[in-house]
Amino acid sequence: MKQIVIFGAKSIALGACLAIKEICPEHEVCGFMVSSLEGNVSTLCGLPVSEVDRFTDKSVLILIATPEDIQGSIEKMLKDKGFQNIVCLDSQKESMLMSRYFKKIGRFPALREEIAEVYMAKFHRDKPLKRDYRIPDWVHPIQVGAALADERIAEIADDLGDNISVKNVNYSELTALYWIWKNRLQGEAGAPYVGLFHYRRFLDLTDDDLRYIKEENVDVVLPYPMVHEPDIREHHSRYVAESDWTAMLQALKELEPKYALWFEEILRQPYLYNYNILVAKRDILRDYCKWLFPILERTEELSTPKGSERADRYIGYFGENLLTLYFMCHAEEWNIKHVGRKMLI
Repeated sequence: MKQIVIFGAKSIALGACLAIKEICPEHEVCGFMVSSLEGNVSTLCGLPVSEVDRFTDKSVLILIATPEDIQGSIEKMLKDKGFQNIVCLDSQKESMLMSRYFKKIGRFPALREEIAEVYMAKFHRDKPLKRDYRIPDWVHPIQVGAALADERIAEIADDLGDNISVKNVNYSELTALYWIWKNRLQGEAGAPYVGLFHYRRFLDLTDDDLRYIKEENVDVVLPYPMVHEPDIREHHSRYVAESDWTAMLQALKELEPKYALWFEEILRQPYLYNYNILVAKRDILRDYCKWLFPILERTEELSTPKGSERADRYIGYFGENLLTLYFMCHAEEWNIKHVGRKMLI
């Protein structure tokens, strides 16, 4: 559980504390921080309010929950004092946080329902984009491999809460999917659809598309598949060693023997879902993750060398094959739709 100190001791800070307690079980608010106790209460929400100089742990995560116009000066002051992990709760983030909180407690219904909560994987070595893009407010950047980097490039990071951030060298964007599973899909609170976009590859979805998805009771949205000749074996033969492929097949046979039998048929067709990107209903994405990650973990154990002894992204490639297997096996059962993908350059 990740501890948070909230900077501020007024209504914005109180609302943030209540919301985090209710909808973010992976975080623990351990107190409030202020520049001075003068004019402030000594306790709030049953937690202590303390002056900034009383905090000695400079690595603690600080959420600045004050009026937005003074957040910049507060952030600079905290950095000057050596604090390293700082997040500003600007008005947009506050609105999103409180809308989820009020929905969870059944009060003050929103004008517009939050339909989708999609995360966009980002890496600290990504090259700057050449163009400016409007990122929809339902797309949330998440830093992957954050445990392996000193630099912070996104306010959400895959090393918070229950995570496998250190495995990013093998899992690539799947460390973000694991974080979503463990930290956003364990309860029913939140948007009805949750998803993951790749580092620079988005599903081509608009706000109107999201409304259509909900109205038409779509279960899963995937990119149009890539075509391979003569079949999708051509994909993994380019990217992973045959010994690793054998390890993955063994893991699949051990843990999901029915899917292992179906895989032979899937492998003989030319269509592959690339990039590990999708948007799905909460329960479907949760079940997929529950199915996927034990197979990948067992593959790591069976690989030579083992996953812990290497850094070549091979698990991420297996994710694409297993995503293809899983959703093609359920194609007749679920309402699966497809859209194009956009590449950010």
